Amino acid sequence: MSILRVVPLGGLGEIGLNMMALECDDRILVVDAGLMFAKPEMLGVDLVIPDISWIAERADRVEALVLTHGHEDHIGAVPFFLRRVNVPVYGTRMTLGLVRGKLREHRLLDGATLRQVEPGDTINAGPFAVEFIHVAHSIPGATALAVTTPAGIFLHSGDFKLDQTPVDGRPTDMARLGDYGQKGVTLFMSDSTNAELDGHTPSEHMVGEAFRDIFPRAEGRIIITTFASNIYRQQQALEVAATFGRKVAVVGRSMSNNIHLAQELGLLTVPPDTLVSVGELNRLPDQEAVVLSTGAQGEPLSALSRIANREHPQVQVRAGDTVILSANPIPGNEELVNRTINNLYRHGAHVYYSTRNRVHVSGHASAGDLKIVLNLVRPTFFVPIHGEDRHLAHHGRLAREVGLPDQNVMVAHDGAMIEVGPERFERVGGVEAGYVFVDGLGIGDIGSMVLRDRRHLSQDGIFVMVVTVDRATGAVQNRPDVVTRGFVHEGTSDQLIEAAKDAVMAALAEQPQREVEASLLQNTVKEVLSKHLYAETKRRPVVIPVVVEV
Repeated sequence: MSILRVVPLGGLGEIGLNMMALECDDRILVVDAGLMFAKPEMLGVDLVIPDISWIAERADRVEALVLTHGHEDHIGAVPFFLRRVNVPVYGTRMTLGLVRGKLREHRLLDGATLRQVEPGDTINAGPFAVEFIHVAHSIPGATALAVTTPAGIFLHSGDFKLDQTPVDGRPTDMARLGDYGQKGVTLFMSDSTNAELDGHTPSEHMVGEAFRDIFPRAEGRIIITTFASNIYRQQQALEVAATFGRKVAVVGRSMSNNIHLAQELGLLTVPPDTLVSVGELNRLPDQEAVVLSTGAQGEPLSALSRIANREHPQVQVRAGDTVILSANPIPGNEELVNRTINNLYRHGAHVYYSTRNRVHVSGHASAGDLKIVLNLVRPTFFVPIHGEDRHLAHHGRLAREVGLPDQNVMVAHDGAMIEVGPERFERVGGVEAGYVFVDGLGIGDIGSMVLRDRRHLSQDGIFVMVVTVDRATGAVQNRPDVVTRGFVHEGTSDQLIEAAKDAVMAALAEQPQREVEASLLQNTVKEVLSKHLYAETKRRPVVIPVVVEV
């Protein structure tokens, strides 16, 4: 009898980084290849992608990569994945449109095999028959995946919400999910992002109603910021702007690209004569102007942050502007968002944001919705996915509340290997999984040691001492030179620096007068300096000794 092995490589224990491998009859299907944005403690890191070593070692057995939708936490790592495992990639129109842009930037598009599907389509990849099921989310083309295998039916929810009045008029296909519930779902893996929020997630239409309430009260320009991929939010902003006779300019490359793509694909409709350039907008009266901007997370170089700091070359906030932050801060970004809000208020803007006004709704199902889907699907076994530990734990509890036995619910983490069959559900060890840091052009060359050094540098700075010695005797030729950064300000701590030089010269004077390896002298300088600086300042800068032999 066939067994399905499920190997999550990201997304279980963190928000983002979503990736999962399914193995059956010695063949592998990969679901999603997402990234995670660097956490504050990951100094200098641009992106985080999953460790795909386990998949790369079995590249000849991989049938395909299937994508649930086009958000960065599900497709952001596709270029890095295809560099090592070049297989066909399946996704809907919007999803593949965004993937094409990424592959073009990475110069991988010509060698990639992209196969477009529509919700309702089924593709065959080895022992896997995958049906794409439409779900409502905050981006067009989002799907759940029903994977029929010799070991049973595996259902992957993707990211979803139960919006009964979605902007595009297409609610989650609950009928099809119910059909699979009738057939018998062996394993259900479901989005846990909002599992700890009681009740039901409001409809996206609520944001449009908030816009319609705010627009007539705004006397000056209106600046709206949201996620660049939230096409439904942008659609509502454009429609409401047209209703109130305002023109809209888009600021931010990613949002401009996504709007253009969605228009090309027929997924976004711009009211006639509504979209204009920023130059045209600036020539209009303030009461006729709307700016759609990126920067909902307060990123320092984003359009909204530069607008709030009056550093943007085309748009600067001014008194009387109305600013709508139509997004919730991602955990860890609260300080950046609050800083942007404070800057906007400082310059006299009226600011609407989600903690005070209903200008944002989530794209993820809350606890009440998750229970409905669990009852609809009625799986034999259940594993919560897409969330931090607390989200997974809450979702596991919800599954038990609707009647699943304790032994049929498993809260797993990245790297677990789970074997599933009609009467089998157990963890059977694990595989290598973790974070791979992308820093500039480097992929995986930044490890924990480098991050530790960066944290060390950020906290205590650097202290460089250059000592010139006689090659034959090891005697110091002249007084050492010192350079510090982030430790003490040169000129204000001359006494400390001179004392450090004295300590090093005294230690080297005690060395026997003979030829000595430079590395040994460097060790002596480093040891003496480290002890002396800690004794004087109770700080431990990164000490770099440089010994020059003459």
